[in-house]
Amino acid sequence: MLSIAVRGLRTRWTTFTGTFLALSLGVALLTVMGLALASSADAPERKPERFAAAPVVVRGQDTLRVPTPIGERTQKLAHPRPVPSATIAALRALGRVVEDRTFPVRAPGAPGDLVGHPWSTAFFAPYDLTAGRAPSAPDEVVATGDWTTVGQGLRTPAGPVRVVGTVRVPGTVDTPGFENALFYTDARAARLSPRIPQVVVTATPVAVRKAAPGLNVLTGDARRFADADPDRDREALTALNALFGTAGGVAGFVSVFVVASTFAFAVAQRRREFGLLRTAGATPGQIRRTVVTEALLVGVLASATGCALGGYAAPHLASRVVAGGLAPAWFTIGDHAWPYHLAFWTGLLVALCGVLAASWRAGRTPPTQALREASVDTGTMTRGRLLTGAALLLTAAVTLVLALLTDPGDLLHRKTYISRPMLLITATALLSPVLVRPSIRLLTWPATRLPGATGLLVRENTTTALRRTAALTAPVLITVALTGSLLGATATLNEARTKELRARTTADFVVTPTGADDGTGTGTGLTARTVERLRALPGAEVSVTARSAVYVLEDDVALIRSEARAATPEDLAATTHLPLTSGRLADLDDDSIVVNEEWARHTVGDHVTVRLGDGTPTTLRIAAVMPTGTGDNGVYITPANAPSAPVDRVDVKVAAGADATTVEAALRRAVGPAPTAEAQVLTRTAWLRTVSPRTDDTTRLGFFLVLGLALLYTGISLANTLLMSTSDRTGALRSLRLTGATRGQLLGLAVAESLTIVTLGTLLGLLVTTVNLLTLTTALTLLSAPPTLQLPWLPLTTTALACTLLATATSLLPPPRTNKKRPRPIN
Repeated sequence: MLSIAVRGLRTRWTTFTGTFLALSLGVALLTVMGLALASSADAPERKPERFAAAPVVVRGQDTLRVPTPIGERTQKLAHPRPVPSATIAALRALGRVVEDRTFPVRAPGAPGDLVGHPWSTAFFAPYDLTAGRAPSAPDEVVATGDWTTVGQGLRTPAGPVRVVGTVRVPGTVDTPGFENALFYTDARAARLSPRIPQVVVTATPVAVRKAAPGLNVLTGDARRFADADPDRDREALTALNALFGTAGGVAGFVSVFVVASTFAFAVAQRRREFGLLRTAGATPGQIRRTVVTEALLVGVLASATGCALGGYAAPHLASRVVAGGLAPAWFTIGDHAWPYHLAFWTGLLVALCGVLAASWRAGRTPPTQALREASVDTGTMTRGRLLTGAALLLTAAVTLVLALLTDPGDLLHRKTYISRPMLLITATALLSPVLVRPSIRLLTWPATRLPGATGLLVRENTTTALRRTAALTAPVLITVALTGSLLGATATLNEARTKELRARTTADFVVTPTGADDGTGTGTGLTARTVERLRALPGAEVSVTARSAVYVLEDDVALIRSEARAATPEDLAATTHLPLTSGRLADLDDDSIVVNEEWARHTVGDHVTVRLGDGTPTTLRIAAVMPTGTGDNGVYITPANAPSAPVDRVDVKVAAGADATTVEAALRRAVGPAPTAEAQVLTRTAWLRTVSPRTDDTTRLGFFLVLGLALLYTGISLANTLLMSTSDRTGALRSLRLTGATRGQLLGLAVAESLTIVTLGTLLGLLVTTVNLLTLTTALTLLSAPPTLQLPWLPLTTTALACTLLATATSLLPPPRTNKKRPRPIN
């Protein structure tokens, strides 16, 4: 069997080229994914940055901890608590205490993420003076980096109190790479930001823990939690792993399909060969073992090649994602062996799975096939393929209906609208032979009515060689359906969220802070003086809201965080239109809350126990209920239940009879002149454009990988199938030459057939896309969100054109081996 398999591979090498390439690419991607996962799992813990030389850091409570019957549940607090003054006094009895503060600073020509710190904390990084001296007066600062020079004057609004003044730079320090900062004197920093999120203590950790019960006492590598955004590496790696995981899953899915299609078509082509072997005495088991051995040989070679390609490509891809900001700067591919084993054996398993059905069909070939001359495909829709396709189609329908009836919100999650379409795509591709014949006849009906025989030949060739047509249609269908389903789902959800924002916001202008977050999770927001000036503007109805969060323990096991907006009902009614399913917004007060239907308890009048943004437990009455929508409705509370929440948004509506231009000018005067303005004034249209959902870089790269791989596999499958079918069509094409067809006409016929098949695959892909997106819009309707089906016409058109070019090019690659001279007529 081995010698026959080797000779078969050598003789029919074109048959297995596509399988080899598809498996190699799939294994290469699995290798890259495995190496990336292994490298991220062994990633080093981020070292302390700002406090690398600090002995002990005491940080205020920033984590909510709730005991449950199955263990403690934690969530990051929306408003971390500062270090209490009594605790600071107790710590001073132990040793030297340095109070840390962080606040945003703006200055012309400065980096956008500029922050301020007390000068006494600079020694814990440590920072070293590169020029000049330390600040000694309230109007002096030391700057990091080279964006300013010694002696330069800066006009800077800084801190939560937004003190605007001109400061002078007496010195500069080296750039650490993790922040851009200005260092003020300790007294000046305390005035600009009275809040103390953390302190540095020169004492033993044991004594500090006794003096600061319930607070975070950080030593060693744990001091990194006192830095800004300490979890950014973990979040970036999680997104990166999800990206590679999705790409690897799609590559596995498509490669299995390509391999199975290739072997099925190869077995159909070799019916006469297998019939001769049966006539010579070969048993069905020997035929099956021959086919399986060929698959094993291809699988071993392709898997080994893929592992080598993956090992070569992984470091280059890692450097690209680091350069693009999608991974931490230290991220590199480590030396791991298990990803190679996983990818190799997975590739071999894919080859065996792809050949399983084909080998069984090959073993059932009767000896009479050796006498077969007809080229009409029969039995293209086997019972196993029909049952599998029907089962997958039924599974897709049942799971979608159950999801719509029980949890429509699950269909809005990214992992769901990426994975669920695979079932429908696979089912449609398996059942494509049933759809091909009537669809081709419908597509080619206009062409058959035109003069000439091209339309008739296209119809008969594509419907007679049904296996070849189905094998060419499937990859186009998969590529178009993936493009439409993935990009269409994202566009549909983004449009629904944008429409929700547009419907909720009735303001004419929106005022938002221009300062950056202070790194503690609280932000600075707008100052009370600015809010008072905005409220006092004539001709303007002002709504002041603040960002916060509430936490609820559902079923005594799950600690759920809900984003919250803090506002009075009068403010909300002025510029906001909240959709309500029950209750009244006017009933919102300091003892109540407005929730959405996603909450386990959402009946008006019920009381729920929640934790506020700073962790304070309280019981609130449900005053009104909003629909779930796209998941962005959140909850609403009053400012009394969010005392630490910064005002981060002021909606302004022009009062009846007032002039919009005059109101806008007054708003800009109230927030201050640029470039040191405390806030920015945006029109409703500009604000909606700013906050409308967009596809982030990681998601965009993930879709690019997935769709690029699908398109690459499509090209491989088209080229491989056309090359495989060329030899079988030589006799038919020679007959056409004998009847008077020119070589150009034969090439035109091949192109016309390819275009017809690509059109059919595109239409089937559009059908699958539409069905997938209709389920998504149905879920949005059930969730009371505004559904608008968004077909990504530009990507779909680009994909269809790419498939058309691939099919056209590959149909012209193998020129028919026909007689160039016409036979002489018989006298």
